[in-house]
Amino acid sequence: MQILFYTADRSSLDNWMQMLRAALPDAEVRSWEPGDDAPADYALVWNPPAALLQAPRGLKAVFNLGAGVDAILAQSALPPDLPLIRIEDGAMAIQMAEYATYGVMHYFRQFDRYAQQGRDGRWQPLPPRDKSSFRIGILGLGVLGTRIASALTHFDFPVQGWSRGPKQLAHVDTHHGADGLTQLLKTSNVLISILPLTDETRGLLNRDTLGQLPPQSYLINVGRGAHVDERDLLALIRSGHLAGAMLDVFGQEPLPPQHAFWKEPRITITPHISAITVRAESVEQIRSKIGALERNEKVAGVVDRDKGY
Repeated sequence: MQILFYTADRSSLDNWMQMLRAALPDAEVRSWEPGDDAPADYALVWNPPAALLQAPRGLKAVFNLGAGVDAILAQSALPPDLPLIRIEDGAMAIQMAEYATYGVMHYFRQFDRYAQQGRDGRWQPLPPRDKSSFRIGILGLGVLGTRIASALTHFDFPVQGWSRGPKQLAHVDTHHGADGLTQLLKTSNVLISILPLTDETRGLLNRDTLGQLPPQSYLINVGRGAHVDERDLLALIRSGHLAGAMLDVFGQEPLPPQHAFWKEPRITITPHISAITVRAESVEQIRSKIGALERNEKVAGVVDRDKGY
């Protein structure tokens, strides 16, 4: 069996190769380099160049080494009938839940204001917020969104979620469709986006939608940068309608040094680290799924090209 590997992060290459060879001892695992158009049974990739997918290799499937598949779906070189399989969790769900919980607590407990008071040398307890009326809205109720919802209900926050189609989750008010989105937006004090990037979700968070949030609401985006109209978000924060935002993803990454977000103190920026693929769990998932495919068994995580996830 021939396995082709590529990651845009070349610093992690040796570790990936070592782990894959140990997990798949009967396979020949090679790193793709420019000019390699040799046959392969499976390709394991993250942000691959078009040349890797263009060669007629006889691939049985492509594994995407992360949760987001929008970058690879944008590749015109990806054959339409070639199965694309995503890493379903890879220990990312718990990391997303940690990040989102921190963001919610940071705003709910007013730690940003206490930090400023500390810099100013002021000792001033602030009136506590009423948790029973402090609603958290989650856009996206897949594996990651569901884990975030579970973490926040643990702290007794009223949690509601929105998805493309109807879903039922314990202790979560669920919404779907256009009317459901409007209802969620109008009643969310913190909005968390963990949506996949599709034609329908691109630019979804703009002046009109974010403007429906209650005054002094807060945005946490751990989905994709292209969900947010960055100019509209900045305008809503500067006007005082939104209290601020915690952003891990951006339209351009790395975020350019001259970007206005860097100079807005009400925006917290992190460099796309809300959830990082845990290699050991991902390699085990890949090993198991390749074994199932070789036995002509169905596997979970196959991307629906029409839906974009």
